[in-house]
Amino acid sequence: MRLEISCQDRLGITQDVLDILVEYEIDLRGIEIVTGGKIYLHFPNIDFEDFQHLMPRIRRIPGIDDVKTTPFMPGEREQHQLRALLRTLPDPVFSIDTRGNIVVANEAVVNSLESSYDEIVDQDIEQFIQGFNFHRWLEGDEVLAQTHKVKFIEQDYLVDLLPIDVPDTEGVSILAGAVVVLKSEHRLGQQMNALIQPTTHSFARLQTSSPSMKRVVREAQKMAELDAPLLICGETGTGKEQLARACHEGSRRAENEFVVLNCASIPDDMVELELFGCASGAYGNNEARSGLLEQAENGTLLLDEVGSMSPHLQSKLLRFLQDGSFRRVGGDKEVTVNLRIISVTQSDLSQLVQEEKFREDLYYRLNVLTLTMPPLRQRKQDIIGLTESFMQLHSRQLGRKAPKLNRSAVELLQSYPWPGNVRQLENAIYRALTLLEKSELSKDDIELPGTTGSKTYFPEEIKGTLDQEVKRFERDLLRQLYPSYPSTRQLAKKLGLSHTAIANKLREYGINKKTVKI
Repeated sequence: MRLEISCQDRLGITQDVLDILVEYEIDLRGIEIVTGGKIYLHFPNIDFEDFQHLMPRIRRIPGIDDVKTTPFMPGEREQHQLRALLRTLPDPVFSIDTRGNIVVANEAVVNSLESSYDEIVDQDIEQFIQGFNFHRWLEGDEVLAQTHKVKFIEQDYLVDLLPIDVPDTEGVSILAGAVVVLKSEHRLGQQMNALIQPTTHSFARLQTSSPSMKRVVREAQKMAELDAPLLICGETGTGKEQLARACHEGSRRAENEFVVLNCASIPDDMVELELFGCASGAYGNNEARSGLLEQAENGTLLLDEVGSMSPHLQSKLLRFLQDGSFRRVGGDKEVTVNLRIISVTQSDLSQLVQEEKFREDLYYRLNVLTLTMPPLRQRKQDIIGLTESFMQLHSRQLGRKAPKLNRSAVELLQSYPWPGNVRQLENAIYRALTLLEKSELSKDDIELPGTTGSKTYFPEEIKGTLDQEVKRFERDLLRQLYPSYPSTRQLAKKLGLSHTAIANKLREYGINKKTVKI
């Protein structure tokens, strides 16, 4: 039980309260006196009858204004708040005494060290943090806050050392220990990037009502802060380039160029020229010409459809990724640039590696970080939001007021499989708006393959024989299920086949933990 007593500032008033507790033989567990006329008492629960007599006795003490129960003592509240704060902090935090022994450690410390809390407390801080002499600092004549680079679990960290001073009865500060806060290079990078982020959030343009897109954007926001190569996969028209641009705008390179090279739209020799530039005299040019790598200095280079690169160009790109330098076409001088590479593809690069159409070493260089854009049929919650944004955009371009979607249009848009994904949706809305003569968009105004009797819808273009198409479907199905069922027995049970049959099919299609991200 806890009591909050409001009282006047009178000498001996606390003793009068304690005398009553002694009279009732109450075992006092704690007492706190707060400036401003508050006394808090903590004692075991007592019988209701005793409580009825106790409260009036305390109220009759001269100078007592009010007595009431309270759920917690001020010190308890502060202690729990501090524990909650420490528990939720992502950075490792220690509290040490004047001898350098650990008094408190938060969950980030426990998780990082993979130890129990009891194994950490009372240990010397220097057992876990190297590169700074805590004992010499604590024994110094003047212990001041400091920041140093140290080693924690064999990694570089920045440590903030904050001394804890407690005033004595005369107001003189006495050193009681210190708080030790560690920040990793990654965490510092996150904080710096948050500081320099543009005011308009780079990912705000993406529709993220569906769980799958929320997950992609959540991962992309983290990856945008890094400099490692990023590979974005997904079907045609899913918005891979838009996501890549958002990652650029959400990075510390946002103020510099975002340069795009479409590897599939121009001949191989021209791709090399566009990418690396050319020296003076090459290709009949009197002056040297910079390529996209140099134009993207301190920015981002997007390689669109990177799977279409020729083996020769793959080799040259691999060398650049290894060294950070290259030579212009026809030149012999090394050029070094600082940029980030983002690649996008609708091809299955791991399958191209199996078919020896894409270099395995280049694949692993580009596939350091990976994002997969879900097809529109897997993010149906985003369809209406995307539709409305396209109607607003194209209505402004057409100089008209955006129409409303009626129920039949909504049902059609959400039930259609969208083989062309977001791009197909935008094109369908644009065409409907150009022909619309009323203020409402209905099902009849939207023309889509497979929605009339004269057209048949296939999810993809049929490219081979029936046997080839069945095998292609089987391969894609197994690749899609494998991350969720990574053992042959689990996958066999899911598909109702024998363990041997599944193992043979996985081997035939080159599906394993090396080729499929789990």
